Amino acid sequence: MELARLIRSIPDFPVKGILFRDITTLIRDGEAFQEVIDTLVERYIDNDVEVVAAIEARGWIFGAPLAYELGAGFVPIRKPNKLPAETISVEYSLEYGTNKLEMHKDAITPGTKVLLVDDLLATGGSARAAAQLIEKLGGKVVGIAFLIELVDLHGRDALKGYDVFSLIQFEGA
Repeated sequence: MELARLIRSIPDFPVKGILFRDITTLIRDGEAFQEVIDTLVERYIDNDVEVVAAIEARGWIFGAPLAYELGAGFVPIRKPNKLPAETISVEYSLEYGTNKLEMHKDAITPGTKVLLVDDLLATGGSARAAAQLIEKLGGKVVGIAFLIELVDLHGRDALKGYDVFSLIQFEGA
C-alpha cells in the first residue's frame, strides 16, 4: 500500500509557513494503520525491546499497539505538568518554537532496552530530548521509529548515533 498518499497536507498549520502532515487520514484506514504497526513490529521484533516509549500525543497512536505486539511495556513521554508522580524533564527546540518533555522518574530502569516512537521526524528536537530522558534514567535506546520523516529538515542530523527508521519520507518542509 502507498501509505504516503493517505497523509493529508495542510498549509499554514499550526502557524504560517508550516505544511502540516495530518496522519488522521491514514489512521482512519484500518488496513493502512495495520500495515504501519505490522511493518514496525517486523523491524523491531528481534531487538529485545523491553519498553516502547512514545511522545505525546500522536506518538502514542503507534507506540501503544507496537508495545502490545512486541510484548513490551509502554511509557508515555508528555508535555509539562501532565504526569502525576515525580518527573524528569528536558527542554528542546521545535521548528516553530520551544517546548519541554517530561517522563516519570521511575519509568525506565538502568539497562532497559527502549524503542522510542513518534509520528513525525522534523528537526529532531523532540526525539533528541526524549532520548535524553531515557538515557538520564540509564535506559538504552535501541531504535527511534517514525511514521513520517521530513527529509529537508535534516532531523536525522540531530539523532546521529541512533538507529533511526521512518516509513514515509517527504521532500520539502
